Amino acid sequence: MERSALSLPMFAVDGAPPVRWRISDQPVAYEEAVRRMEDEVAKIAANEADELVWLLEHPPLYTAGTSADSKDLLTPDRFPVFQTGRGGEYTYHGPGQRVAYLMLDLKRRRQDVRAFVSALEDVVIGTLADMNIRGERREDRVGVWVERPERPLLPDGSKAEDKIAAIGIRLRKWVSFHGFSLNVDPELEHFSGIVPCGIAQYGVTSLIDLGQLVMMSDVDTLIRLNFERVFGPVRSDN
Repeated sequence: MERSALSLPMFAVDGAPPVRWRISDQPVAYEEAVRRMEDEVAKIAANEADELVWLLEHPPLYTAGTSADSKDLLTPDRFPVFQTGRGGEYTYHGPGQRVAYLMLDLKRRRQDVRAFVSALEDVVIGTLADMNIRGERREDRVGVWVERPERPLLPDGSKAEDKIAAIGIRLRKWVSFHGFSLNVDPELEHFSGIVPCGIAQYGVTSLIDLGQLVMMSDVDTLIRLNFERVFGPVRSDN
C-alpha cells in the first residue's frame, strides 16, 4: 500500500516536548497497568509530566468496555475478567499481542474524539502497510480489519474479514488513556471465550496468521515510526 493511500490526520503540536516512549519487556498485570496509567494521566493533566506511550503485553485476560454485554462473555471462568472505563465491548489481551497505552493531552493537540480514534487507526494501518498488509477501517465498527478473499462470502454477500487490531480509549480532562492492541502472535483460540467487540460474524487474525514472521521488536519500531508520522516526535523513557 502506498503511503499516500492513507488518511493522515495530523495531531502533532509544534514546540511540544517529545512524547515519552516506554516499552516493557515482561508481561504487566492488568491492575498494575491501570494503576500506573491513572498516575501518569493525573500528572499529565496537571502539567507535571510529558505525554507517554507505553507498549506492553498482558497475561491472558478479558476486559469489558463500557458497552460490554454479559452474554458476549462465553467462558467467564477461563481467564480473569476486568471491568474497564474504556469504550467498546469485550476484548482479549495476552502474550503475543502488542498493547499500546497512549496518554496524550488532547487539549494541546485536538479536542476531537472521533478524529483521535481515526488517528490511532492510521497508526495501525500505516504499521501494517509497512509489512505489505492492507488494513482497513470500517464506518460501522471501530478497529482495523483485514479482508480474507480466500474464504466464502458471508451470508449477506459481503467479503469475509478478520479483525487484527482493537481500539478503545477513555478521556479524563482531555487526557487519553487505554489505546489499541495489535495481534502479532497471540493464541487466537483464546478469543473464542468472548464475542470480540460484540461482533460474531467476523473472525480475528494476527500478523503470524497472515504469514508475517516478525519479531515484536520489529513491530515496535514500525509502530513508533507511524506514531511519529501522525503525532510527532518521541523520546525513550526506558
